[in-house]
Amino acid sequence: MRCRCLLLTVVTDCQTNKSFLCPTMSLLASALVGLTGLSLNYFVPKFMSPGSGPSQFAVSSASGLASSCDATNIASCTNTTAIGNLCCFEAPGGLLLQTQFWDSNPATGPSDSWTIHGLWPDKCDLKFSENCDPSRAYKNIAGLLSENGAAKTLDFMKTYWVDINGKDETFWEHEWKTHGTCMSTLEPSCLPAGSAKGTEAVAFFDTVVKLFQTLPTYKWLANQGITPSSSATYTLDTLSTALQTESGFQPVLDCEGSTLDSVSWYFHLKGSVIDGTFVQIDTPEEGNCPSDGIKYPPKSDDGESEPNKKMPSRHARRRHHHK
Repeated sequence: MRCRCLLLTVVTDCQTNKSFLCPTMSLLASALVGLTGLSLNYFVPKFMSPGSGPSQFAVSSASGLASSCDATNIASCTNTTAIGNLCCFEAPGGLLLQTQFWDSNPATGPSDSWTIHGLWPDKCDLKFSENCDPSRAYKNIAGLLSENGAAKTLDFMKTYWVDINGKDETFWEHEWKTHGTCMSTLEPSCLPAGSAKGTEAVAFFDTVVKLFQTLPTYKWLANQGITPSSSATYTLDTLSTALQTESGFQPVLDCEGSTLDSVSWYFHLKGSVIDGTFVQIDTPEEGNCPSDGIKYPPKSDDGESEPNKKMPSRHARRRHHHK
């Protein structure tokens, strides 16, 4: 299900400097977003109702980095005229997904928390670019963070941003290379003069961690009486309603078969990824979980784990879905 586009929005592709069209809901809705920060829902699937109200999260860099952007400016994906300064307006990837894992077997991360997958810049039409700048595919992310004042961010990542096969560094490098290099507001030319090489990657990891900390998926489900179980199953409506009740917004849920393993929270962005304001919105797409019989197992490694299991990839599923 998709909404009808009542207006076409013009933004500029940071990779080509060419203007392109991006769908929005209406001129009135866009004006409200720009003036008040109200969230803009692209469509509402049958299993969910609109969010209870706008929610915004301002971030700041743990390393002290600051942009020159005004975070009260219009949110990404909601403009009605061309935007010239893509250092302060995320485009074309203005639909930002904070994605989280629930890895139960083999288990990763604390037993009472979901873990970070990443922050993905999708285009406003649900399409996306990846691996936008191979020259900035930095290695040794841990060293980069430690050397640039983000040791606390790194410590948090070691617990909450972990790879299912124990290859955390490779995982972090992948997320930066694949998604972070596609963010227009993190182009090196957008950084303060004299910034060290890799500073924009440090800002990326700072922001992902801070945003994740505002989205306690495990706690929200537990508050609604939904905790990991070896025997219980849930309907998609029950899980979705629980998260919307707690957060005010509807994420998308994805499964490996009938087992819940991924959640994505959606945002538009005012200003820069470095220190902008994330404006939360309802999911503009449906996930792949079945309507019922969904398992939410406890994290455990009972000796029957799959040591060579690949990381679940929502983008791989979506590539197939959108063909």
